[in-house]
This record gives sequence, C-alpha cells and structure tokens, in this order.
Amino acid sequence: MKNWRLYIVFAAVLLFAGLIIARLVFLQVINGELYLALAKGQQEIFSSVSGFRGEIFLYDKDNLVLAAGNKSTRYCYLSPKFIKDDELVAEKLSSILGLDEKELLKNLQGNSSSFLLLKRDISDLETRQIQELNLDYVYIGEEMVRFYPNNTLASDVLGFVNQEGIGQYGVEGYWDDFLKGREAWQKIEYGPFGKFLQGESALSAKGNDLVLTIDRNIQLKAEELLTKFSKDFKYQGGQIIVADPKTGKILAMADYPFFDPNNYKQYDKMGVFQNKAIQAVYEPGSVFKGITMAAALNEGKITPETTYIDHGYVKVSDKVINNYEHRAWGKRTMTEVLEKSINTGAVFAQSQLSNKVFLDYLERFGAFKKTNIGLQGEVYSENKEFKKGWAVNFATAAFGQGIEMTPLQLVRAYCAIANKGAMPNLYLAEGTREDDKIVPFEREESTSQVISQDTASDLVKMLVSVSENGYSKPAQVDGYYIAGKTGTSQISYSALGINKSGYSDETWQSFIGFAPAFDPKFVILIKLDDPVTRSANESATLVFKEMAQYILDYYQVPPEKENDSAF
Repeated sequence: MKNWRLYIVFAAVLLFAGLIIARLVFLQVINGELYLALAKGQQEIFSSVSGFRGEIFLYDKDNLVLAAGNKSTRYCYLSPKFIKDDELVAEKLSSILGLDEKELLKNLQGNSSSFLLLKRDISDLETRQIQELNLDYVYIGEEMVRFYPNNTLASDVLGFVNQEGIGQYGVEGYWDDFLKGREAWQKIEYGPFGKFLQGESALSAKGNDLVLTIDRNIQLKAEELLTKFSKDFKYQGGQIIVADPKTGKILAMADYPFFDPNNYKQYDKMGVFQNKAIQAVYEPGSVFKGITMAAALNEGKITPETTYIDHGYVKVSDKVINNYEHRAWGKRTMTEVLEKSINTGAVFAQSQLSNKVFLDYLERFGAFKKTNIGLQGEVYSENKEFKKGWAVNFATAAFGQGIEMTPLQLVRAYCAIANKGAMPNLYLAEGTREDDKIVPFEREESTSQVISQDTASDLVKMLVSVSENGYSKPAQVDGYYIAGKTGTSQISYSALGINKSGYSDETWQSFIGFAPAFDPKFVILIKLDDPVTRSANESATLVFKEMAQYILDYYQVPPEKENDSAF
C-alpha cells in the first residue's frame, strides 16, 4: 500500500477531468445553440461614422439664413440571422411601418445577415409602437441626415445629399469634400440576444460651413415669378439669373420647375435635378446682338449712328438670311438695328470685322469657356460647327443663331458691358463661417477689360434706347433707365434630341438687361423655354419688369428719371 497516495491523486485528476468533460458536453452539445447565440450576441461592433456636415447659408439682406443643415432621425433595423419567428416579426413590423408583409417575410427567410434596414426616418409613433412590441433583435437606431428648411428654394443651386452622405448636384456636389465632416469610429456594444448595452463615439470633426452670395429674398421672388408666369405663358422651363456686375456676385439663380431636396427620391426623371443655367447650352438669339455691336464699336468699324440699307434679307455665300417676319426696314442706324432687332443689321456690323477678330471678341466675352461658378456639372459648348469658319456661320452668329452658350455665360458677357467694359469673375461661394463670423474666400480680382469704357458707354446708351423706343418697351420700370435686349431664337431639332437637321417651331425667348442703366446694381437674365407667345417682347420682358421693380424697391434705389425725356 506504498503507492496509495499516488492512486488517490490519480483518481482525483480523473474525477476533475470527468467533471470538465461533462461541463463541456453540457455547454457545447446539450445547450450549444443557446450559448452560440449568446456569444454572437455579446459583441463590440465598430462602424465608421462621419462628422456633422457643414451647413450652407444664404443671405437675408445683411443676415444669414440656413439653407442646408443637419437633423437627427431614427431608423428601424433588425438582425435576421437571430430571429426565430420570421412570420411574427414580418406581420407586426409591416403593419407598423407600412411595409409589404410578404416582401418583408421573403427578405427574412433564409437571411443569415446581422443587419437589415427596414425603414429610415420613422416617426415618434412608429418608434413607440416598435418598442412596445419588445421583439428580440429588432432595433431603433439614430442617424444624422441632411435637411433643407426652405424646401424647394434654390434647390437647383443647392443640390442634395444622398443616403450614403455624398453630395449630389449643385453646391452639395461641387463642395462635397469641403462640407463633409472628418470620419471617426463609433463603438456599439450589444449584450446577449443583441440587446443594446452601450455606445461610444470617437470625436469627429464637423465639416466647413459655406456661405453663398444668394440673397434669399431675391431668389424667392425669382422663383415666385417663374411659377406665376408659367400659368400665363405655359413654358416647359425657365431660368432667372441675377448678378452684381461690379463684384460678380450671383444674387439669384432660379431654374423652373423646382424640386424638393428633402424628398429627392420621389422624382422619376433625373432631368429635374439639372440646373439649366449652367448645365444646358442654348442659342441665345438677338440678345447676342449686343455682343456683336460691342465688337464692331470697339474696333471703330461702326458708331451708334452708322447707317446701312436694309432690304429685308442678305445673301451670304449661297444662303439667304431674312429678318423676323421678312420685314424690310430701309435705311437704319446701328442703334435702330438694336431697337428693331434687325438680323441683317447685325450681319452688317459683323461683316465690318474679319472673322478672326470677331472670333477673338467672342473669346474675350467668354463664349467658349466655363464660368467656374462652383456648381457641379457646369458645361460649355466648344461650338465646333461655328468654328469651322464658314461665312454663313459667322453671319448667323451675329444675331445669336448657330452659336451656343449657357445662360450664365451670357450673364457674364453682359456684366462686362454693364461694368464699363471690365468682365468680373462670377462667384457663388462668399466664404466660410467661423465663430458666427464670415471669413471670405480669397479670390482673384478681374482685370479683364473686354471693351473700352467709351465703347461700353456708347453701347449702354444704345441698349437704353432699345427699352425706350424699341421692342423692349414692356421691360421699362417707371422712374429708371433700363438697358437691355430681347432675344427669340428657334430651337434646333438636335437640341430637342431629334435626329434631323434644321430648326423646329419651338423657341427660346430671353431678355437680358441691367438697371439703373448708368450705375447698374444688377444684371438680370430671363430665359423661357418654348412659351406660347410669339416672341420675347411678349413674355420675357414682362417677367424682367417685375423682377427689376422688386430689386430696385428692395435695394431702395432712388428714381433717376424726373420726366420722360431721353438722356
């Protein structure tokens, strides 16, 4: 019995090992499934989260007003892999959340994922009803989303932020990196059966705020007018752009029809998000005659009093170019050419220049380059067909047909005329906001003198005469001199997406003008897409009159006319 102690130790070891094996059998075989679920339920999940997106502001006179901000919303999600009764969960949640029960059940059955999003932006009532169900593996989460307190206001300028938090279109798209916050990590700990235990977020930096030059009140008026006149003129679309010709600030940019960026998913056609002020080119028509006259005046080839004989048409190579309604005006001055919008007169002015010189002036006026306004998706036309150099192309370009540009490019060109011949750099982003103070962006000041001050002065007088004595009379505002020009251009079949040469019966009708004419506070472009009226003097001029009157009153600009006599 010498080794009895050894036997006792050996027996104790065997007994202890047996107990361990029995416990393992109990844990892994008998209750294995339960503890597997517990193990999976007790987790720390790390997910990347973004800091708050920077806010966007508009001006309200001297104050700032929020245009795009952030808000917290709730969403409902679940873990399909742990759910035992798919039918019960599908029945209860579909009823509360307004989901299709059969579709939800289909998504649950056989789903081994840990996360299934059911619905975003759930209401307080939906949240309370879900919590009262007390269903395992069904959760309520919170997230920060973009919201636009003014709904459709400036929607084509702002764009929107998609579900992935990425800016789309407009300012949100172009300034996405500037606005979005720095990414951080969020730790969420779940206990047994997926019960939420605690959450912890690492510090994440908020994105930069952005202050736009848009004046909320002027923008609102522009959108109201486009909506109002759409009922009278039944146009398919329309744009109003307002700019300060001295600084280059964009004060309003409205593109009808509008959309609500809070509910961007409700729109079937992506075209509604397109801002035609910068994302679509058009043939401007007779508003372009002002640019043609500027070139010929600046080269000393004509004066406002230069005359020519109009026969109602002019032949260029083998092509015949006619006036509107085939009218023949006889002997006319260059001022009268603008007043009566005579096509052959514009051709005459252009013919006094070589094609190379004319092309150079179009380059100077920015017809072939972007404005770089700071909005996503800005386009421009290379005008390849025009640049082929055919004589007829230069002749028709003189009155704005056969040459393409965006509405904003046209505004930039007329800002140069209004600003004593110097073209400003247009801009939309004023700066950022720090500690409730605006920190302006550094920007290059324009030194581009497109035409001389004397030329600009002569042209302004000619454009005032257009509104005093010509087809632009409906644009007049009592007490002020208005400088401006109408334009009615035919829309080509190719612009309508029709594989056919030539022009349709549809028209673009425009008016561009500035006031007060001799010390301009603003330039306004009105562009209407195929209104039912015959020409711009019956449509766009009327919209301009109301827009100009509003801004003059808003800025409290004193009247400059004491009587109806000319300058």
